[in-house]
Parts: sequence; structure tokens; C-alpha cells
Amino acid sequence: MILRTFSVALVAVVIAGCASFMTPKPVEQRSTHGPTAKMLWTYRVVTQNGREPNFEEQASWNDQLERSISRYLNEHPEAANSLDVSTFRFERQVTVGMTKEQVVMLLGPPDTKTGDQAEIEKLARKFWPMIQGHATEAWVYPLGWRLYFAETKVVDITQYLTPKE
Repeated sequence: MILRTFSVALVAVVIAGCASFMTPKPVEQRSTHGPTAKMLWTYRVVTQNGREPNFEEQASWNDQLERSISRYLNEHPEAANSLDVSTFRFERQVTVGMTKEQVVMLLGPPDTKTGDQAEIEKLARKFWPMIQGHATEAWVYPLGWRLYFAETKVVDITQYLTPKE
């Protein structure tokens, strides 16, 4: 009888654990690395077309982005010689220290922009104390990504995403 009760309890715990593991958790993070170009481009294609991009679309996008990055690095030798050039060129991921021009090249234009400190505070949520006094502008991208700028440089990155019920 004790073994049966223990077995039933064990099964209940395992099922509850699996259910909580499969339930998506909200994401609220602060990071030095933001989204990748491919992540946001793919997301936008899926939301606009209702399907993932095909091979030809991916190849065309990839070639166009590579040309843009090469042109930018030729015109900005200081960026070509920076420590984070591989993140920009090869990983194609936004990081703290990148310029607005680099961000737009990788991610496209933001969904919204704001320079209003009260709005930036709302976007930063629990990370506001660390961002306050540093950011003069915030850009909002899909999937909950928020990029914070001081003049022309990314100074902070957060993501807040609630799972769909």
C-alpha cells in the first residue's frame, strides 16, 4: 500500500514537473547582446507572409546584408578594426557599443522610437535603475527587444516577452 501511494505521488510530481517545464515562462532580461539579424528578419517574414522564408529568399537576404556590411566596414575602418567586428560581421548580432547605423543595417528600422524618459522607464521596467541617466533614446523591436542609446551608441539592451496563452 505504501509503495502504491508513493508511486502515485511520484507520477503526480513527474506530470506536474513536465507541465511546468512545457509552460513557456516570461522572458525579462538585460544583456550586452541583443537579437540577431536573422532572428528578426525571419520573424518579420513569418508574420507578414505566414510562412518561413524559402532558400532563395534567405540567400538573397544574406547576400544583400553581406554587401551592406562590407560596404559599411570599408567606409568605417575604425569599425573594421574594433574588437567586436566579428559580432557585427559574422554573428550579425546587436551588441552594446554598436552605432544606430549598424543596428539599422542588421535589424532594420525599429517598430517605435522614444526619447521621452518616462516612456524609456516603462520600457526598461525593473532594469530602469541601471539604465537611468545613461539612455537618451529607446528603440523597440519585435520579440520584446528594447535597445537603449546615448546619442548614437547602444548603451543597454533588454528583452521583455510574455508567452502567448
